[in-house]
Amino acid sequence: MTVDSLFEQLKHPNPHLRERAMFELVENRDENTIPRLMSVLNDEDVTLRRSAVKTLGVIGVDSVPYLVESLLNSDNVTVRGSCAKALAQIAVNYPDVPFPTEGLQGLQTAINDSNPVVHIAAVMALGEVGSPAFDILAQALKTTDNVAVAVSVVNALASSGDERATEVLKALTTDESADSYVRESAVSALSRLEQIINLNARRSPSS
Repeated sequence: MTVDSLFEQLKHPNPHLRERAMFELVENRDENTIPRLMSVLNDEDVTLRRSAVKTLGVIGVDSVPYLVESLLNSDNVTVRGSCAKALAQIAVNYPDVPFPTEGLQGLQTAINDSNPVVHIAAVMALGEVGSPAFDILAQALKTTDNVAVAVSVVNALASSGDERATEVLKALTTDESADSYVRESAVSALSRLEQIINLNARRSPSS
């Protein structure tokens, strides 16, 4: 199949055909593949946009410089949100590959994006990155005055499975100066974090 027809397949109603096209694009990619995927992140076809996000996520760290550039500089909110989601996909798809510093810094900057779609997606992506993003998330919790961001950070800390997050969340549950909704979120996040830590401990071979 030609590259053009593979791109057409990315918006096919059949998810299996979309997925096959996605993997074929990744397998046969050239220097134009990533820029072309980036160019459809503002397409009005939601299926195509989502497929592009997933494909960039499968390509992995090579996509990061392009994604960070648009995450921070695009004036299109859909593109910025899609970039944050694609960075999250990279973290999920390649848990054993160190997440690029450039990606972490881009997501950290995006926490202050004026649009909720973007800053929430950026925080969720940092949660997927896990331990390497711990300091950024802990710092954001201290500095943000946006309740929605704070709640997202609390949930991202829980998802990260990082034991250091236990201290941060415990302190928050008793912090009288914190928003009551944020404190409640910290309580439920703590129990989720403990479950994730226990699960990870069971999964890792005993040393």
